[in-house]
Amino acid sequence: MPTALIAEDEPLLAANLQAELQRLWPELQIVASVGHGEAAVQQALALAPDLLFLDIRMPGMTGLEAAQAIAEDWPDDESNPFPLIVFVTAYDQYALQAFERAAVDYVLKPVLPERLAQTCTRLQAALAQRAQPQSQAGTPSLDDVMQQLRGLVAQGGVGTAAGAAPAQQGTLKVIQAGVGNAIHMVPVDEVLYFEAADKYVRVITAEREHLIRTSLRELQPQLDANRFWQIHRGTIVRCDAIGTALRDEAGKVTLTLRGHGDKLTVSRMYAHLFKAM
Repeated sequence: MPTALIAEDEPLLAANLQAELQRLWPELQIVASVGHGEAAVQQALALAPDLLFLDIRMPGMTGLEAAQAIAEDWPDDESNPFPLIVFVTAYDQYALQAFERAAVDYVLKPVLPERLAQTCTRLQAALAQRAQPQSQAGTPSLDDVMQQLRGLVAQGGVGTAAGAAPAQQGTLKVIQAGVGNAIHMVPVDEVLYFEAADKYVRVITAEREHLIRTSLRELQPQLDANRFWQIHRGTIVRCDAIGTALRDEAGKVTLTLRGHGDKLTVSRMYAHLFKAM
């Protein structure tokens, strides 16, 4: 019995999608239907479904960010292959060639039964091929999924209005961190790394830590991308503050920092940044 998870913040659309899937694919078991990205990540990792139907536009974590988070934390186990992803979006101008690859498909809102039927046929074929003993050719690996997600992220993501370009902002020079009635002016050149912490971002320097009330998503476009590298969905590090990048036998990369004791873990999504010249 193939299994699927639906992440859609509009209850009527989620119910309609589930009903159409059950009509088109009676054998498919919907193991969870959730309304936001964080729940999608938790349930996907807990239930390990075969398929993920992820709404692109959800409050908080977008569908693309949820897919990235699931891929980062998915166990590297051949007996537990990464789910096939179907993005559900109201727009059709986003890197459709990337969506059309085997690892990632898409359906448009409102979901048309004819288009969803094509998706079901495609997913059934992919699952059947995956189930063949010693026949993984043509089925997406976790590395394939990572590569595709990197491509979508590099194109500006898929969560904004059709045709809209990512907002361009000036390069940030100083972080204004409030502490009580005082505002600490922290030069960005002194920041070792930024780390997401609930509704705040931790700003770590060699001397102390600051908290700023913003999100990493809002902060990142204001940073110099040549100096500040994202190494995890919740961490951005100043690359010239990195002392060493250590890769263990399992391929996990850990960073040490110059003049600071913290060690940072690099997720699968960004491990490709660290290769010897």
